[in-house]
Amino acid sequence: MEVSSLASQVSTQASAQISAQMSLLLLRKTLDLQAANITGLVQSAAPASAPSNPPHLGNSIDVMA
Repeated sequence: MEVSSLASQVSTQASAQISAQMSLLLLRKTLDLQAANITGLVQSAAPASAPSNPPHLGNSIDVMA
């Protein structure tokens, strides 16, 4: 093997490793942004309120037909 081809392989591998690291960093940032957006949506959702029906409603069933 010549030195120039060895240097070329090392350079190619280093470039691929840097590219993979940048892709991973971008993925992590994207996941963080999505988590922040979901957290905002969950917090903005209105909590379920208690039913506003009168207390006597639904306590008896009329079985006469």
